[in-house]
Amino acid sequence: MNKQSMDMIYREYKNDVYRYLYYLCRNHHNAEDLMQEAFCRALGRLDDLEGKKVKAWLLRVAHNAYIDRLRKESRSSLYEDDFFHNVPTEETPEAHVLSAENRAELYAMLSQLAPNQQHAVLLYDIHGFSYQESANLMGIGLSHFKILLYRARQKLRKTSETA
Repeated sequence: MNKQSMDMIYREYKNDVYRYLYYLCRNHHNAEDLMQEAFCRALGRLDDLEGKKVKAWLLRVAHNAYIDRLRKESRSSLYEDDFFHNVPTEETPEAHVLSAENRAELYAMLSQLAPNQQHAVLLYDIHGFSYQESANLMGIGLSHFKILLYRARQKLRKTSETA
């Protein structure tokens, strides 16, 4: 692949990668830094992309960049309450407010789950990956992924019933 292909990949998937990383680290600046790191890594490994789904591959690269960052940091970072702060969009202001409220509710509920359950829901239900793709991205077996997702959904149902 060439630089022009990477340009097209960046334009098409930058928002997905940013949102994914922002959800993981909950900090606008860290998400931007990690996104830059992920695309730099991806540029250096374009040959590995052959035969793979681009979005799944990019999210795996982004996840690895995030994990590497966590390993380098000795203390936990503070989380911002603003989700998707200043993410450009083409929707109407009304639709933007409604979707922001829905996202806020969803992520408030997700924050009550264990991190691996959050990751499972994020990959399968929000990003639309298959069970197998999601399990591969998390680096776990398919049956383990299905159990995580099931338990996460059960906990989300209980949370929504009490709210």
